[in-house]
Amino acid sequence: MESVTVFSASLLQSLGNDTKAAAEYANTAMVDMSDNANKMGTDMTLIQNAYQGFAKQNYTMLDNLKLGYGGTKEEMERLIEDANKVKEANGEMADLSIDSFADIVESIHIIQTEMGITGTTAKEASTTIQGSVSAMKAAWQNLLVGIADDSQDFDALMDQFVESVGTAASNILPRIQTILGGIGELVTKLAP
Repeated sequence: MESVTVFSASLLQSLGNDTKAAAEYANTAMVDMSDNANKMGTDMTLIQNAYQGFAKQNYTMLDNLKLGYGGTKEEMERLIEDANKVKEANGEMADLSIDSFADIVESIHIIQTEMGITGTTAKEASTTIQGSVSAMKAAWQNLLVGIADDSQDFDALMDQFVESVGTAASNILPRIQTILGGIGELVTKLAP
């Protein structure tokens, strides 16, 4: 929330004060930051600082994202131009501009998707014990908030929590079986 608060005014301004669209772009930005840190190994603080700079039309930290673009306005324009080429190749309108922070967020998302960076956080959450347990904890926290807030979709929150428990269990149970098998072998070897 702290990260989003820093650039929320820029998002709202670039989206004509559409709060729903701003929330969606903020979510995209946060997931992209996480994916970038996951895949590129960059410290999350450096990535957050870069996005905060972009919101203020400061592009000096663009190279923190390790996408092959330097830290200049011209390089951000090149990134946006490349994102527009991808959109055009997909038959979409290619009208992303450096004048809109929302367009910058979308451009980074497009380039990271092209580079295979997008989705790495979700993959970690579904395939590792630590990631799936963290996702389960987050789903539990969301469920607790949803219980106290009548405007939340309780069924969806419950489904997300149950799904996250299943994912965590599917990652943990094979390890438990291996551990129990190892203990059984140890007991057998120590018994004589």
